[in-house]
This record gives sequence, C-alpha cells and structure tokens, in this order.
Amino acid sequence: MLVLPKTDFISFPSSPSLNKSSIADIQPSMLLDTSSDNSQQSESISVASAIVKMLEDLGVEYAFGVSGGAIAPIWHTLQHSSIKLRHFRHEAGAAFAATEAYFASGRPIVVFTTTGPGITNALTGLFTARWEDAKVIFISASTSAPKRGRWALQETSNYTMPSAGIFTSESLFHYATTLECSEELPEVSRRLAKGLAKPNGFVAHLSIPTNIQANLVETSLASVNLSCTPATASEEAISECARLLTEGSFAIWVGFGARFAAAEIRKLAEKTGAAVMCSPRAKGIFPEDHPQFVGITGFAGHESVLKYMAECRPLRTLVLGTRLGEFTSFWSPAMVPSRGFVHVDIDPEVPGTAYPSAETVAIQSDVKIFVKSLLKRFPKRQNKSKIQSLPRPERSAINPSQDSPVRPEVLMNLMQRVIVEGSDAIVMAEGGNSFAWAINLLRFNKPNRFRVSTGFGAMGHFVTSVVGAALTHHDKAVAIVGDGAMLMNNEVSTAVSYRIPAVWIVLNDGRYNMCDQGSKMQGYKDMDVYIPQADFVMLARSMGADGIRVEKESDIQAALEMAMVSTSPFVVDILIDPTRIAPIGTRIFSLISQGAKN
Repeated sequence: MLVLPKTDFISFPSSPSLNKSSIADIQPSMLLDTSSDNSQQSESISVASAIVKMLEDLGVEYAFGVSGGAIAPIWHTLQHSSIKLRHFRHEAGAAFAATEAYFASGRPIVVFTTTGPGITNALTGLFTARWEDAKVIFISASTSAPKRGRWALQETSNYTMPSAGIFTSESLFHYATTLECSEELPEVSRRLAKGLAKPNGFVAHLSIPTNIQANLVETSLASVNLSCTPATASEEAISECARLLTEGSFAIWVGFGARFAAAEIRKLAEKTGAAVMCSPRAKGIFPEDHPQFVGITGFAGHESVLKYMAECRPLRTLVLGTRLGEFTSFWSPAMVPSRGFVHVDIDPEVPGTAYPSAETVAIQSDVKIFVKSLLKRFPKRQNKSKIQSLPRPERSAINPSQDSPVRPEVLMNLMQRVIVEGSDAIVMAEGGNSFAWAINLLRFNKPNRFRVSTGFGAMGHFVTSVVGAALTHHDKAVAIVGDGAMLMNNEVSTAVSYRIPAVWIVLNDGRYNMCDQGSKMQGYKDMDVYIPQADFVMLARSMGADGIRVEKESDIQAALEMAMVSTSPFVVDILIDPTRIAPIGTRIFSLISQGAKN
C-alpha cells in the first residue's frame, strides 16, 4: 500500500480472478438468472401490467404519487396489484416520502406522476433521493409519439422539455429512459435490477408514453435473480491500514454510510481506545453517551470536537462512510490530523475530495466488512485510562417555566425524555433552525433513529417525508419542522387518508428564523423574513388530523405525550421564542468566508 501526499485510490479485489482495473466496473457482481422456469409471460398482457409485475419482482411494496389522465393505465394497474399505492397531495411530497420510506424499510419505492408539471414538481424530491443515496424508481407518463410537437395538454417531449438530465442518465438519475416499444422491457428490467442490487443509492426514471402503456407485450420477460458481492479490500490492504493506525493515536470519524456497521465500530473503538466523532447524519451510529464519543462534527456540532483536535490531536483519522462535505467538516484545517486520513467508502470518488491537500489512504470497501476484518488486527485492549480524559459534549438542563414563548432548548430536553428515550420513533429534523437545534441537543444511542438532510438540504423534505417513514416503519415517526416548511408543502391530508401515525412538532415563530438570524450575522438588516403566524392545530383539524397548541414550557411534556399515544396524525404547534440564537454559526461563517456578507 502507498501513503500518498494527496489521494490515490487503492482498490484490492477480494477474488484472485479479478484485477484492479476491472473491479470498479463489476463490483458489486451481478449474477443474472435467465432460466426458463416460471420466467415466461404465459399470456398477452399490457405494457402497464408487465411493468407493475416487474416492479413487484424487484421487491417494490409501495408506490407514492399523484395521478393524472396520461398515467391512468399504470396508475390503475398499480392500484390493483400487490403494491400498496398511496395518493399524495403534491409530487414533491411523494418523492420526499419515498426517500424516507426507503430508509425506514430498506425496500425500493416507486414514485409515479403524470406528464409535464407532474414530472417537474417531483424533481426536487428526486434530487434529494439521489443526494441521500436512496433507492427510488420514478415512473412518469410522456406524450404519445403521434401527438408530439402538436401542443398536447401538458406536452412532454423534446419539443417542450429538456431531455438531458430528466429523460437521460445524468447527474439526477443513475438510469433514465423513455420506453418507446415493449421490446425494450427486458433491457429496462435488467438495468433496474442491476441498479437496485448495488450497495449504495439508485434513482431511476422510466418515462412511458401514454399510447404505449395499454399496448400488449410482444416480448417475453425473463425473471432476473441478483446476487450482490460488496466491494472489499484485500487482506493485504487491511493489514497495512492496521499498521498505519497503530503507529500512533487515531480517531474514528463516522458517517451515514457506516450505519450498518454500528456494532463493529463500537467494538473497534473499545478495543483500541480511539476517540469517536460523527457527522450530523450519523447521530446514533456510535452511542452519544459513550465515554469515547467526543461529539458531532460540522453544522450545529459540538465544541468538544474542536477541543479534542486541538488538545489530543490524533496521528491519523479513520474515516468511515462520509464524504466529509461542507456540513460535516466545513473543510476546516483543524479537522486534519497530523498524518492525514485513512478513508473507507463504497464510492471510489469520495476519499480525498473534501480535503484534496491532505495525506489520504483511500480504501474502497463496504464499511462493515472492512471494520470486521480490521478488528482482527487489534488483539489487545488499550489502557482505558486515556478514555477518561477525552473532551465530551456538554449537556445543560434547563427547567421548564411558566413563561411564554417556549425556548427551543427546553423543548429539545423534553423531546429527549419523551420521544428519544421514551419510544422507538424515528425522529427527523427539517432544514433551518429545526435541524440545528436537533443536531446539537438531541442524543441518540442507536442507529437509524435520526434523519436529517445536510447534503441537498431541501426545505420541505421532512415535513412531507415523515409520512413515508411512519408508513414503512409501522410505528411513529416525528418531524421537527419550522412554520415556514409546514406552510410550504405538508402531507397531513395524506396521513389522514391512510391513518398514518405521523407527528409534526412545529417551531412556530412567525418567520424564516434561520434566514433571520443568519442574515443578521452576515451583516444584513431589515430582511423580509416574517410570516403571518398560523394556527396549525386549526389547519390540522380542518384536514381530519388532531393537534394541540403549546404556549408555555410547563405544557410541553403533556403535549408530547398526547402526540405519542395518538392513533391519528398529530400536530404539536409550539409558539417558539424567536430570539434564542440557534447553533448555526459554522454555516454562517462558511458563507461569509465565501463572500456572502454585507
């Protein structure tokens, strides 16, 4: 192995039959079974029926979307299949919900829309799915070929919409195509199956002209059985990593891509005495109450991390499953250890990107497989005396009072007790001050309990996707959202339709408060950030949900407990103190450094 001044990618095949140049192309390996047993369509069926059968065979359990005439054949077939169709109020909400439904269930989710604005409305949610590494199949309608260029209603063709990036495989979709005839279905099926079998995300778009949907299938479809072999490093590479890490003290930097390796990471930390820090998306993968946990990095992170790097600077940092992007690191030089990084990721493009000048040893591997193998190289437990001296995130208890409005810190403390520690609910935080308070103050000790988007960071993500998470989690999901996001695009009505036990906790302060506080830090005054203060309980009840309004801190706990036992969708509308400064300083300083200041 080479230790390089910048970044070199070291990919070691796990099988002697694979060479270094070919492994990137074939990992994970795909074994395609096209045997004739039970694989042939025994009777003529429509293209719509063939596509829905294909989706069923790919493991799809849910389809979210908004209907329309142009998609009617597929919509009708989906509704009368084993796939559970859920009709949303907006296409973006359906796509956001699909992203979180995937993470809650581990199964691919279908999003369906009609032509034109149905497609464009869904794009923000689909971009989010791509950034979050979800597995989503987008099915849309397009204008029939004979009608293209003739001003069809909501025409969807090269005459009216850009094809690059929407109907082709580009930066949005890993795979995209327009089905022009039924003979293309076997190749579509193969490509979808291959993409879904990959260990990381996969977002696809299948556009089907309206006249094609009802056509009969003339080509038989073979079943495709897939076996995925995750990318792994060789024994030689892992031994060299162990040698590098034992040359001196090292820290472990955990990202969302390590969520399936929680037990192995804890064993490694306890066996070696390494300090552990996590990205905001990785909260809970390593227990936040563990004595070796030094804090959350990046946006709304903990001062204890920077204190650790200043006072106990490790020789190297083992990075597991994080891109180290802006919200994880802010590209701070203070986070670079003296001998750089050993960076493990399933994506060969990730290591070295955030810190191109730092010394980086890059390993392409599934994180869990890598850590399990690495554990064998550390047979002796380190002296635990060093662990006691590690900086730890500070926790302050603020007692509730009779005052109004509610301080966000008090709300988070009570959410910790009632929701985080008192239930198994998935907790998700919307962009803005909501996710700043949640990242900084909530503490999780198990993986897959907390969701936040610090990549694409689309406003409206969790205010809608809480519905998808609660649906496939088969239990409560709780979204912490601002009033701006709640007014933008909520799916309370969808939750009511299907009796989905979603909970919205609304930080109602009558403004876009992150914009308000942040713009002031940037030196701007008198910005238009105010919103007429809405009554979200009245709004919820008008749609058939339940809710309660909280104006005093002494009423928070009872309101949260009511929400958690409710069998209906529930909105907790909290009049929040807008003057409490959220922990957003690192983001604002990053913007200022980029020139966004007055």
